[in-house]
Amino acid sequence: MRLANRIAHITGGGDDGWEIYYRTRALEQAGEAVINLTIGEHDVKTDRVILDAMHASALSGNTGYAFGPGNRALRAAVADRFAARTGAPTTWENIVITPGGQAALFATHMALLDAGDRGLFCDPYYATYPGTIRATGAIAVPVPTRPESAFHPEAAEIAARAAGARTLLINTPNNPTGTVYSRATLEEVARAVTEHDLWLISDEVYDSQVWDGTHVSPRALPGMAGRTITVGSMSKSHAMTGSRLGWIVAPVPVAEAVTTLATSTTYGVAPFVQDAALFALRQGDAFEDRIAAPFRRRRQIALDRLTGANRVRPIPAQGAMYVMLDIRDTGLSGEAFALRLLEEERIAVMPGESFGRAAAGHVRIAMTVEDAAFADALSRLAAFADRVSD
Repeated sequence: MRLANRIAHITGGGDDGWEIYYRTRALEQAGEAVINLTIGEHDVKTDRVILDAMHASALSGNTGYAFGPGNRALRAAVADRFAARTGAPTTWENIVITPGGQAALFATHMALLDAGDRGLFCDPYYATYPGTIRATGAIAVPVPTRPESAFHPEAAEIAARAAGARTLLINTPNNPTGTVYSRATLEEVARAVTEHDLWLISDEVYDSQVWDGTHVSPRALPGMAGRTITVGSMSKSHAMTGSRLGWIVAPVPVAEAVTTLATSTTYGVAPFVQDAALFALRQGDAFEDRIAAPFRRRRQIALDRLTGANRVRPIPAQGAMYVMLDIRDTGLSGEAFALRLLEEERIAVMPGESFGRAAAGHVRIAMTVEDAAFADALSRLAAFADRVSD
């Protein structure tokens, strides 16, 4: 007996890049004190008022099947939020509710890629991107970006890999780099995907976390609504990571295709979770700002603590809950730096190499511990970088 070849194809023959995280968890389970800056999990939990709304919905009987593209009122609320934030005309018919942003990414690629097609994605990348593309039977092709340009994608690099490709996946605000793509960058991307007849898949789950600059959704650019699929979720904006509620914003034919796929996969999102998400969205921008506030504050803590650092340079931290640090002046790889930092200082960060070749010689820190511990970790990290460079 054997497993299907698609499982091996998903991994691409390598590991998942999360060795540091697994080591950190093992140390924590053994009772070791570790400052864990590895994953983008809020250090505050889902607000009680949202949980109360979820509980009330479940008790009222909303516990049955949720077949289809989602509750129409929720779809309309997502459409209104998206239109208000981006300026792109959007209706409930463009929205499909999914079990989290990851399910939205998977469903979108399944709807757009056939086995043997090429799916492009920007390097550095969120860890699931290549596996998500490969899960369709397609070939995952990284498009390199450069730290010297704050990891913004460039049209020439897209064009060089466009032959046989059908999709390009981008992420702004970006995980792992903290970069927010400028309008000029997105216009360059839009020209490239139009010239090469690609679908653009835009992961915008961090759209509520912008510290410097302005979030621009490519769906709002001229001529792009018909070839752009936007992915969003409640995870980051409302600290609802475990509730697993995301969405796509797409042309109606794509929305219908994703809905068809749900019949054979997820069967939708629990109705009481959808009701809680609708309640949460109705709390407005002020609620989202409150969820984002700790990361805005810690971003400034990171910049302050690293000012004048000799061997560590932050990539411009414009958005999301991460700061990417260039540690190439230490002479260590990101992997070696992260391993030694964990062993010697009990501070856990993710190696840049976990997110692709373009981030080699970097580490990513998640701003997900309370302020004092975070500030202490940054000071110790900078001192560690000086020490290992001597």
